[in-house]
Amino acid sequence: MIFQKAKTMKLGVFDSGLGGVMISRAIRDHLPDLDMVYLGDTLHVPYGNRSEKAIHNYSKNCIEYLFTQENCQIIIMACNTASASALRKLQQEWLPKHFPERRILGVVVPTIEYSIDRGVENLGLLGTNYTVHSKVYLQELQKINPNITIHQVNTPLLVPLIEHDGMQWMDEVLDHYMKPLMDKGIEAVILSCTHYTCLKDRVRDRYNIEVFSQDEIVPVKLKDYLNRHPESETKIGKSGADTFLVTDLTPEYTRQASRYFGKDIELSHVLYKDTV
Repeated sequence: MIFQKAKTMKLGVFDSGLGGVMISRAIRDHLPDLDMVYLGDTLHVPYGNRSEKAIHNYSKNCIEYLFTQENCQIIIMACNTASASALRKLQQEWLPKHFPERRILGVVVPTIEYSIDRGVENLGLLGTNYTVHSKVYLQELQKINPNITIHQVNTPLLVPLIEHDGMQWMDEVLDHYMKPLMDKGIEAVILSCTHYTCLKDRVRDRYNIEVFSQDEIVPVKLKDYLNRHPESETKIGKSGADTFLVTDLTPEYTRQASRYFGKDIELSHVLYKDTV
């Protein structure tokens, strides 16, 4: 009798755009052997101004694609907006019915845990419209340590500037957003959008403040999760293969994605099940 070896699975990274590319690069640096696939919902970027229903359905459709077409065992929802809006419902209601042996991990709770571990008592946060208005960081923080104060600023211009190569205007925009936080005497600022990871050094140098950037948090937390969950870790292939998928492909996005990943990458367009 011939036994077929089970097909190895992948780690998925899902985001609306370039933030997921930056997280993918950080994960690759920390976990060089894992087989990984990135899916950017570039057709609908940015998510921050979308309705809750739209965010949930866009997220579900992309995650379903990664599970069914790319054979992912674990998916990192590398989008704070989607983590705030859709993650819990997908984890608690959708996943047990459709993919009970697989996992979706968010970025909000790991960032909160890291911030608490740093011993900061007066926090600032830059985030998208949806993330800030959802108050998800405030709610999660109060569950763990209600004594920490967090001041949030809605930053709708940052993702468009990052996605469309607008760094020449970034300092003036950042000054506008950071001023109310600095006036509050914050000790550190959370960059609560994975797109903003490319701004971490600029914020550190310009405002001389501690910055909590998710490309420095998520890979460490993921490695710890894999160590604690060998039942998932052992299913993921270890050839170091990378796959990059988007729901809308343009030459400019290809150029930007290659720049943020640190080398030329090949992006493939996937058909999107667009239901809202």
